[in-house]
Amino acid sequence: MSNSKPQPTSLNARTQSKVLEISFDDGKEYSLPFELLRVYSPSAEVRGHGAGQETLQTGKREVSLVALEPVGNYAVKPVFSDEHSSGIFSWDYLYWLGENQAQLWQEYLGRLQEAGYPGETGRDAPMTAKSGSACGHHH
Repeated sequence: MSNSKPQPTSLNARTQSKVLEISFDDGKEYSLPFELLRVYSPSAEVRGHGAGQETLQTGKREVSLVALEPVGNYAVKPVFSDEHSSGIFSWDYLYWLGENQAQLWQEYLGRLQEAGYPGETGRDAPMTAKSGSACGHHH
């Protein structure tokens, strides 16, 4: 059995439509909104350092990419218009985001509503500072 994972064959950042288009050598193609990439950034700033330490990202509807930097032959590092640039997106992670985009989007909108943002208002609400320390905080 081959252990090869799909590799990207093309990658295009569409700044007008705010999507990252990525094609893989297995024929799959994805159009990932910058907002989705931003709110699902694999960075510690977004994910925290363990379960339950995630930071809900709000106000990212209009986020765009100002740069997309290669990281070796395995990933890219987007620089977003809100100055977030610490997420390293591996090809595997971008593929996973593409495969699960619809479900992830629904989960994100659900988390915004649970946090008290009616409809999609959380997509436009400014980020609020976390109270207390993000590290070591338990719920």
